[in-house]
Amino acid sequence: MTEVLRRIDCAKEYIYKWKSEDLSIGFVPTMGCLHAGHLSLVERSARENDKTVVSIFVNPAQFGEGEDFNEYPRDFEADVKLCREAGVDLIFAPDEASIYPDGHSTYVDVSGLTDNLCGRARKGHFRGVCTVLVKLFNILKPTRAYFGKKDAQQLCVVRRMVEDLNMDLDVVGCETVREKDGLAMSSRNRYLGSKEREAALCLSRALNFVEKVIASGERNVNAIKSEVLGFISNQSGVRLDYFEIVDACNMRSVKVLKKPCLCAIAAYVGKTRLIDNFYYE
Repeated sequence: MTEVLRRIDCAKEYIYKWKSEDLSIGFVPTMGCLHAGHLSLVERSARENDKTVVSIFVNPAQFGEGEDFNEYPRDFEADVKLCREAGVDLIFAPDEASIYPDGHSTYVDVSGLTDNLCGRARKGHFRGVCTVLVKLFNILKPTRAYFGKKDAQQLCVVRRMVEDLNMDLDVVGCETVREKDGLAMSSRNRYLGSKEREAALCLSRALNFVEKVIASGERNVNAIKSEVLGFISNQSGVRLDYFEIVDACNMRSVKVLKKPCLCAIAAYVGKTRLIDNFYYE
């Protein structure tokens, strides 16, 4: 039976009980609008832990001015149904006032790792992500927390935060789940019309193209980026936000391809911003 709880104190009661029984807790933080990518995290958590918790909270602190907080897709009833079918033990779905009560003034910043890629493009985004995760980790006290590698910079930032703050949990990265045609699964894919959905394939195709360029022996990053810019410029309805190759450990741009690197892309398809990546390891 999947419990759905909205109050922090009620969630803590469950957690304290499980902890007193020495049960391991897997945690999948989400903003809802669940898809197969989220469910793959849930399935792994269920394999590796005694209990699995999913949070559903559209976090206002990680959205910038003019971003899609109000439009972000929400379907709570469908999310609950999917979680129940997947065997989730507890859904924690607090309201905004519980997480950010009046007078809230404490935020968590991770410097350095957030200077590039989405951190550069979305000022304050990772400050909001880290702040809400610290809160959720404190409330739910997971043994392990599960994140998709599609959000590669987020995964790197969260691992650093957990290490720097001496948190007693493991951060587990899980492979990106894709549609049959290669599009990385994302809640924001729901924004896409049929023509935009087709255009969105250019992100995964651009990365496939990069893999072929690398396989041909090219190691000069500027040359690789030039090839990608040429590829994207031919895609109607797509505006590139960035394509970068960075050191996978520190998220800093590199001039010469070396292992381990992250090849990351972000682009607007119509008004929808999508991201994708692959690791060169």
